[in-house]
Amino acid sequence: MVERILVVGPKDTLSMVDDLAPKGFEIVKALHNSPEQKAAYAGADYFVGFVQQYVTPQLYKDAPKLKLVQLLSAGYDKADLEAARKSKVPLCANGGANSTAVSEHAMLLMLAVSRRLITQHVNVTGGRWHGNSPPQVHEVRDRVLGIIGMGTIGKKVARLALAFGMKVHYYDIARLKEEQEDALNVRFRLLPEILRTSDIVSLHVPLNDSTHHMLGAAELAMMKKTAVIVNTARGPVIDEKALTEALSKNQLFGAGLDVFDEEPTPPDNPLLKLDNVILTAHLAGPTFESNITRLRNGFDNVQRIARGEAPLWVVPELVS
Repeated sequence: MVERILVVGPKDTLSMVDDLAPKGFEIVKALHNSPEQKAAYAGADYFVGFVQQYVTPQLYKDAPKLKLVQLLSAGYDKADLEAARKSKVPLCANGGANSTAVSEHAMLLMLAVSRRLITQHVNVTGGRWHGNSPPQVHEVRDRVLGIIGMGTIGKKVARLALAFGMKVHYYDIARLKEEQEDALNVRFRLLPEILRTSDIVSLHVPLNDSTHHMLGAAELAMMKKTAVIVNTARGPVIDEKALTEALSKNQLFGAGLDVFDEEPTPPDNPLLKLDNVILTAHLAGPTFESNITRLRNGFDNVQRIARGEAPLWVVPELVS
C-alpha cells in the first residue's frame, strides 16, 4: 500500500514540493488550516511542514497512522512535547536547514545597527545628505562578539564574525571541548562575563523554561552602554519591556531584532518608535535556499523511516 506524506506550509514552500518529493509515495500538499489538511490526516503516514503548532494530543487522534512528524521550522517551542512523547511518533527538527540564513541575518543586523544603516537611509531619502549631524557609527573589526548558544547557528555566526576580524567568546550549557574551541578560534566565558565584556551580544538559544527571559533588566544592566544586542532566536529569551527601557534610555547603543514577545508585534509596541533599533519580521530563516534544504532534510527523514532506519534530528527533549 502506498504511504502518504502530508506536506503543510505556505504557497512558496508547497511550490517546491514536486521537485523534491521522493518517488513511491502519495503526496498531499495543503495550506495551513485548510480543508485539504484536515481531510488528509486520517490517511497520513508522515506529516511534514511548518507544523509545530499542530503537535497536540488531538493530532495523534486525527492521524493515528503517523510514523513521523517532521518540522521544517528550527523551533519547536509551540509543540506539545508531552503529547509527542506519549505518541511515540518521532518529532524531528529541520536539521539546521536555516542555519546559514539565520547566521547571515545575524551578521546583517550587527552591521546595520553598528553603522546606523536605517538612519542613514532615511536621511538620504528625506533629502538630508548628512542628516542633522553625521551619526555615530562603528566598525566591527576588533570588537568582541559574545555568542549565547553555540549550536549549529552559533558556530556559523562565529565563523562569519571571525572573517570580519572580530574576537569571539561564547556561553553555552553544552560547552565545547578545548580542541573544538581551538579549531573554531572561540573561547568559553560565563554568562556574566559575556554580558560585561562583549561589544555585541548575539542570541542563538532555543526557547524553553531555562531560557525564557534569560536576559532581563539585571542582565542588560551588566552590558556596556556602547553594546549592541542581536536576537534572531526567539523573542521571549529577552525581557522585551526591560530591553525597550534600556534602549530608550540609551543604556545600550542599539539592537537588531528579528523576533518579539508577540508576533506579529502590535503597532503600539514602543520598540517601533525607537531610532536605535533595526527590526525584521521573524524572517531570518526563510530564504529560497533554506526552504529547499528544509524540504530535502524532511524528505530524507521520511525515507529513512520508510527503510526502517532511525530518523535524524529528533528534538533533544524526546531523545531517551
